[in-house]
Amino acid sequence: MEKGLIIETPPLDVYEQMAADEALCETMPAPYLLRFYNWAEPGITFGYSQRRKAVQQAIDAAGCPITAVTRRPTGGGIVFHETDLTFSFIFPSPGAYFEPGKTYDRLHRAINAEYARLGVSFDLLNEKTKDYAVNDPVMNCFAKPVNMDILYNGKKVLGGALRKFGDHMLYQASFQAPDARTNAKMHRNAVIKALGGEYGLEWEAAAMPEPAQQKAAEIAAAKYRAASWNERI
Repeated sequence: MEKGLIIETPPLDVYEQMAADEALCETMPAPYLLRFYNWAEPGITFGYSQRRKAVQQAIDAAGCPITAVTRRPTGGGIVFHETDLTFSFIFPSPGAYFEPGKTYDRLHRAINAEYARLGVSFDLLNEKTKDYAVNDPVMNCFAKPVNMDILYNGKKVLGGALRKFGDHMLYQASFQAPDARTNAKMHRNAVIKALGGEYGLEWEAAAMPEPAQQKAAEIAAAKYRAASWNERI
């Protein structure tokens, strides 16, 4: 068994959440890191390749009053973080290239299998779907499922996005079942057991190391709160 760290962080806003993931990718206190977001307030994230103006138009059209909005380092569409269980998983991915489809397949099959063991019947979407892209910038992640998303009664409940940082992969995920936060302990445990079993990990809880905290504060201010990042396209 290899050690994996479950990183505990204090309540953070959406800018700090994105920065925390990036800082952990840069400092890597262990080869495998799992972090469940502790939200200080609601926020919105949008995919790396989405157009900021179109994203704001979509937020306004949805009548959403949330003003804390930032671009993710990963892809995908718009995600409203109000009632979801959000988490990130950082794991080894050596080499210059990766195959996103195979990565999603491995992660989501492991999570789906653990829920099946618990008696929860989720489904993996297995069909060719339209990807999130610059030319379709306002796609809402949970309104339009894509291949390998996890569904419940035909509705998307879990989706994720990827970004490679050197020899490690960042997977950012949002679980939006109706009881995602009210029954967070059960859902956290399901994810912990699923990923631990799939990657052969023995988990240990740990606070975010001081160097990573300092790095995250710098990244949040210089990048995720900055117009140069959020309005780059």
